[in-house]
Amino acid sequence: MTKHRRKRHYRKITIAAVAISAVAVPSVATACLDGEGNTDSRGPGRWQSAASAQTPKAATPSPNTSESAAPASGAAARVLELVNSERGKAGCSPLKLNAKLTKAAQDHSEDMAEHRAMSHTGSDGSAPEERLSRAGYSWSSYGENVAYGYSTPESVMEGWMTSPGHKRNILDCSFKEIGVGLAQPGDYWTQDFGTAG
Repeated sequence: MTKHRRKRHYRKITIAAVAISAVAVPSVATACLDGEGNTDSRGPGRWQSAASAQTPKAATPSPNTSESAAPASGAAARVLELVNSERGKAGCSPLKLNAKLTKAAQDHSEDMAEHRAMSHTGSDGSAPEERLSRAGYSWSSYGENVAYGYSTPESVMEGWMTSPGHKRNILDCSFKEIGVGLAQPGDYWTQDFGTAG
């Protein structure tokens, strides 16, 4: 799957194999990779346009800084550890787990698993920025990586790190917080990155 987002527009292709996908705002280029390491694989998917990004509404709930999540456990903890290891190598500060980003990521993973469809568009038509705002996260910028079919944190991180768009989200030093979701069946993963605004 390949997707590019610059300010208001991006494109994507969905792959019917093990796959990953990324999106970010305001100007992070993103891409998708199938489970065999093929980038820009058109497969049986199709190109789609997505809704434009909007800034969160002024009535967004309380500041995010007091919304630290409980320590991650299991697969989410391992993904956070791997993300922060990669960020450390690039000179970026470690990301902090955020409860609202975690809720948005977990809810999206569960939605993808329930509908057996990997996408940045929720089954209700929601875009990532809508899901983050709905979870109460007041963002100035965000990024989202999704994947399915990767059975371990190590394998999904390897896939994300070998794809330029996903790697760019992970190594974007401007992001300060993260939420990680994983749902079954199918190993549907979501990373939601954010900077409070």
